Amino acid sequence: MGRNVAWGEKNEVGGPMPEGRITDRPSNSLDFRPPASGLRLLYPHIVNKKKLAISPERGILHKPLQKYMRENPSRQNNEEIRELVRQFQNLKSGRSHSFLDEESFEKIIDYFDDEEDLQQALEAAELGIEQYPYSAALLIKKADLLIATRHYHEALEVLGHAELLDSNDINLYILKTDAYLALDQQEKAVQLLENALQLFDGQERIELLFELADVYDDYEEFDKIFDCLKLILEQDPNNEEALYKICFWTDFTGRNEESIRLHQHIIDEYPYSELAWFNLAAAYQGLKLYEKAIDAYKYAVVIDEKFDYAYRNMGDAYIRLRKFRDAIEVLEKVLELSRPEDVIYEAIGHCYDRLKNFAQARFYYRKASHLNQEDSKLYYKIACTYMNEGQWATAIKQLETAMQIHRLQPEYNLAMGECKMQLGDYKEAIQYFSNVVGQRPRNVSSWEALIRCLYHGEFYEEALEQVKAALKMTDNKPIFIFYLSAVYLALGKTREALLQLETAMGQSPRMLKKLVELNPSILQHQLVVDVLARYKKNKSI
Repeated sequence: MGRNVAWGEKNEVGGPMPEGRITDRPSNSLDFRPPASGLRLLYPHIVNKKKLAISPERGILHKPLQKYMRENPSRQNNEEIRELVRQFQNLKSGRSHSFLDEESFEKIIDYFDDEEDLQQALEAAELGIEQYPYSAALLIKKADLLIATRHYHEALEVLGHAELLDSNDINLYILKTDAYLALDQQEKAVQLLENALQLFDGQERIELLFELADVYDDYEEFDKIFDCLKLILEQDPNNEEALYKICFWTDFTGRNEESIRLHQHIIDEYPYSELAWFNLAAAYQGLKLYEKAIDAYKYAVVIDEKFDYAYRNMGDAYIRLRKFRDAIEVLEKVLELSRPEDVIYEAIGHCYDRLKNFAQARFYYRKASHLNQEDSKLYYKIACTYMNEGQWATAIKQLETAMQIHRLQPEYNLAMGECKMQLGDYKEAIQYFSNVVGQRPRNVSSWEALIRCLYHGEFYEEALEQVKAALKMTDNKPIFIFYLSAVYLALGKTREALLQLETAMGQSPRMLKKLVELNPSILQHQLVVDVLARYKKNKSI
C-alpha cells in the first residue's frame, strides 16, 4: 500500500528552499533527502566586532597604551625595574632617593599598569607630572589610566593639556576616541579621527584608519568600515590585518564587485599574496561565480598548501556546483590540516548522500554526531540514509533519538510517519502525520502525507473528512480535488468521484500523476479512463 517519499530539500549549502512536497515514487526510486549540510564560508582570523577587555577594575574600554605607541621598546631587565620602583617608593615616602628622569617615570607607570595596579600607576603619573609638568608623554599616560578607571571627562581635560604641548602624538587621538566612545559620543569620535587623518601619513595614518573602522563598527556604519579597510589596502596592499578583515566585511556589506577590483590590483602587484587570492575567491563566491572562486582558491593553496580555510570554502563552492566528489576531496584535506569539526564531517556525509553512497554518508554523519551529540538533525540525516535503503525499523531508532531532542520537529514526524506506514503501522503513522498538520495547517506536504496514509490504511471515511479539511485550509489546491476523487471511488461513490475528477482535470490536468501515484490501479476503472480519454483527445494531458 504505502509508497516511497521524496523529502523537501534545502539549497545546497545554507538557506532553505520553498518546502518540497511529499510525493509517492516507484519503489525502485527511493530518495529521502534531508536538509543540506550547513557548511558556511569562513574567514581566517576574523572577528566581526571589536573585542575589548571588560573588567570592573580596568573599565570596558581600556586598551594598554603601549599597543598604540610608535616605539616598541624591549622589556627592561627585572633588576632595573625593581630598582626604579624602589626609588619611586622612597620618593613617595619622603626618603632619600636617586634622581628619576622622565623616562624612568614612564617605565614605572608601565610596570604598575602591566601588574594591573592602576592606583599606583596613577600615583606615579601624577608624581612624574609634578616634576615634569611639560611632559606630553606623561600626561598621555595619565589620561590612559583615567580612561581605564572610567574617569572619562577628566581624561579629556588631561589630553587637552597634552595637545597644547605636542599635537603630533597619535595617542592623543586614539585615547580621545576611546573617551568619546565611552561617553556615547560617537559623532565626536568620528569627527576627531576624520580630521586627524589629514595630519598623519604612513603607518600612523593606517593606525587611525583601523581606529576609525572600529568606531564605525560600534556605530554600525558598516559600509564605512569597508571604506576604511579599502583605503588601508590602497596605501599598504600587504597589510595582513586589513586583508583579514576586509574579507568579512565584503561579505557583510555585499560589496563583492569592489572587492574583486581591489584584490585584482593587489595581485597584479603582489602575485604571491595568498590572502589576496583568498579574498578574491570569496568575493567571486559571494556573486555565485563558483568556478572563478575555485580557481582563485587553488592559487591560494598553491602559495600556502596548509591554508585550511581556502580548502574549506572551496568545498562549499564544489557542493554548490554539485561536484560532490571534488568537494569530498578538498574537505578531507581540511580534516588533515585542522582539528575535526562536526560541520565538516556533516558536509562530507551530505556529499556521499547525494552520490547515493548511503553507508559512507552514515559513517560521516555519525562522526559529526560524536562531536555534536545535541544536534538532532544529524540523527535525522542518518535515518534518511536507512530509509533510502528501505531499512525502516533501523531508521525509526535514529528518528527516536532525534525526537528525544526535538520532539515536534515537523520533518522528523513526517519521516517517522513514513517509516510506520511502510511497516504497516497505519494508526501510529496517522498520529505522526497529524502532528505535522497541526503545526503546519496550510502546508500542502503535511496534508498530502496524512491523506495518503489514511487512503493506504483504508480509513476512507476519515480520509474524506481530511481531504475536505485540506481543501479548506489550502484554498482548494487541485491535488486534493484529485485525492477527493480517489476517496469517493474507494467508497463506491462513482458519480461523485467522476465529477471531482472532471473538476480536477479542468483545473490542473498535469496533476493527474498524483492520482496515479496514489493508486495506479485507478487507470483500470473504465469510467475513469473515459474521462481521461476526453482530456487526452483535447491534448490537455
